[in-house]
Amino acid sequence: MFPIIPGIPFFLFLVLLPYSIPWMEVDSTWICVVHYLACLSPTIGSVLYHLFMNHRGGRHVYDTLLSLDMFGVCLVNTLGALPIIYVTLLCYPTVQRTALLVYIVLSAYGIYCATTAHTNVLRLRAFVWQALFRFLLFVFRVYGSGAGSPNSMRLFVIMDSLAVLGGLVNIIQIPERFSPGLFDNWGNSHQIMHVMVVCSIIYLHWGTMEDLAWIKSYQCPTV
Repeated sequence: MFPIIPGIPFFLFLVLLPYSIPWMEVDSTWICVVHYLACLSPTIGSVLYHLFMNHRGGRHVYDTLLSLDMFGVCLVNTLGALPIIYVTLLCYPTVQRTALLVYIVLSAYGIYCATTAHTNVLRLRAFVWQALFRFLLFVFRVYGSGAGSPNSMRLFVIMDSLAVLGGLVNIIQIPERFSPGLFDNWGNSHQIMHVMVVCSIIYLHWGTMEDLAWIKSYQCPTV
């Protein structure tokens, strides 16, 4: 079966997303680039994985395709968080650069863990520390002196909630666990997970666009 569920979002993100990104209105264009790549990466991996998963090359080929799929998921967690870190720590340049570097290095290790894991539980666990890192950023925004649009926080929380819930649904295998065979073609946990991941990416995009619109008129307080 052609990978319709990840294929349609990939095409829509590829074509439509650039029109909603303010490329020329931000000082740091790299934010727009990494955000665009973050939104595309999980759909690219999923399309390739589902397109070739009916191969006859054995376990090695399947594991390679699965690792490619997981690599795309890792990239959205890594690249998607970089604009959040940048905006949150906008008024602390030294801390900002350090946090970006630490997140990238730790993400590289997380990518290794996720792409070499042999169970869904271990793959999901590889993203835990990234979620904790973002949680600390959100706490700093709410209770500290972190920067960022007040409207983006709700969107980012929904983003992470959908991603985590989608991973749990895939691991628990609901609803096919209760009706074996009934959801083999449509409505199974893997498809539900893909839909929730796409929704999570959309909320990531909305939240990032809120931050980029907000940052244009924001000035860090002078000491």
